[in-house]
Amino acid sequence: MKKIALIGSTGSIGRQTAEVVKSHPDRFKIVGMAAGRDSETFRQQVKEVAPDYYASAQNDKKAALDIARLPEADTVVVACSGFSGLEYSLAALEAGKTLALANKETLVCGGDIVNALAEKQGADIVPIDSEHSAIWQCLGFDRKAPFHRLIITASGGPFRGYTPEQLKKVTPEQALRHPTWNMGAKITIDSATMLNKGFEVIEAHHLYGAEYGAITAVIHPQSIVHSMVEFNDGAVLAQLSNPDMRLPIQAALTYPERLECSLLPMDFTKALSLEFSPVERSKYPCFDLALECGERGGNAPALLNAASETAVGLFLDKKLSFTDIYRVIDAVLESVPYAPVHSYGDIKAADALARAAALTAAHNLR
Repeated sequence: MKKIALIGSTGSIGRQTAEVVKSHPDRFKIVGMAAGRDSETFRQQVKEVAPDYYASAQNDKKAALDIARLPEADTVVVACSGFSGLEYSLAALEAGKTLALANKETLVCGGDIVNALAEKQGADIVPIDSEHSAIWQCLGFDRKAPFHRLIITASGGPFRGYTPEQLKKVTPEQALRHPTWNMGAKITIDSATMLNKGFEVIEAHHLYGAEYGAITAVIHPQSIVHSMVEFNDGAVLAQLSNPDMRLPIQAALTYPERLECSLLPMDFTKALSLEFSPVERSKYPCFDLALECGERGGNAPALLNAASETAVGLFLDKKLSFTDIYRVIDAVLESVPYAPVHSYGDIKAADALARAAALTAAHNLR
């Protein structure tokens, strides 16, 4: 039986992880759970799951971090969102655990130190994010398998047909209506700006050792093809399924085995169109910012992430326009100096600098 520590249990991925575990009680057990807040939802979850250990970061951050180090756990699922996920991932890897990763910020902000720590401790990192799970599956569950090019798909968000003038008037309520996925607020807004897809390109660089020139993002509105891998002979393998995060969650816990998953099956007896188109870079300037930061490395991706978390928070509070999210991030990257990073402390310092600079930039736009 695989024993799991679940970080970020009350979020979308955390709740679905609990569902996957519940559907295979003979295969999995959640031995520890941590959440950001001591909410009624968390208390009810603890009652239903009955983990041996549980903690909320709100009440005791050290205890919550200790959940990621539990000696009893084989695998740590880091499903929380935001920069805080990096600290949990590092704790899990330091303890030599298999890291089942759904937190983008871990690799976006700390990819180099995360990979170095995993190698030092002999710990494995397996992706839960649907696009990276798709690539991993196409590579035969081997992140080091050879390939020619990685092709990451994107729905394009809810504003594919919008003009620049229409984008200026987008409300948080509109931006939170993703056409395909039901996700947390931050990642949903990042999907609308395509910053999320830029984050995934940075993640692919760290997960698969891919040069940035060997990673392509394309718009695929149906969200059926979750990503593709092109090989040296020109063959392309794709992973297709109806969009449901339970599949990549379960794959991360059972690979290379595939267990039954209550997923709506694909019906190829009915007419089905799969469309692909290039990313319109002028419409999604945040995507380009992410690529620039990824290629620059050092503290640039951490600055990008902190600025985006601050700007998106202000947008959701209706203190910033949708198009000003890009302007705030760009201002932060222009104002905060580039620096190399060698430790979690370096990344945390960059995060704090960027958040302060983002508040200043937002104030200057009013």
